[in-house]
Amino acid sequence: MAYDQHLRDAQPIRARCAVITLSDTRTSETDKSGKRIRELLETEQHQVTRYQVIKDEPTVLHALLTELLATDDLDAILTNGGTGVSRRDTTIEVVETHLNQTLPGFGELFRMLSFQEIGSGAMLSRALGGVARGKVVFAMPGSTAAVELAMAKLILPELKHLVGELRK
Repeated sequence: MAYDQHLRDAQPIRARCAVITLSDTRTSETDKSGKRIRELLETEQHQVTRYQVIKDEPTVLHALLTELLATDDLDAILTNGGTGVSRRDTTIEVVETHLNQTLPGFGELFRMLSFQEIGSGAMLSRALGGVARGKVVFAMPGSTAAVELAMAKLILPELKHLVGELRK
């Protein structure tokens, strides 16, 4: 079956999504990136069934991912924050422990697109995508511009198709 046919078959799919912001300073009221992710998902008729801002602590993220991955009413988990190279940035290491499959193209393409916008600083991003327990997981940087880029250019164009494949 041609790729275009896969995309057409996925059109009626509405992904049930969790949005997690990792930050030591943001709250649900000041979380512009998490808000933007939710807006973009809802514009494409996806459901945001869970939204949470958590401290950038590996044990907190690990516990939350374990809980979310055990639920049957969720298709995708989208995190933002904690993907850089500072001492506190451990999102990638935690997410990787849960993945059954990686989607290396997500990080590669995100950095390529980021390079076109911000130059060599794009190499500092460790954006990651993969599949864990039948759910798609994306870890994005925390800046609003970064989540808009990842969502508009990479995640939203493929989310229905990914969810459709994982629901089979």
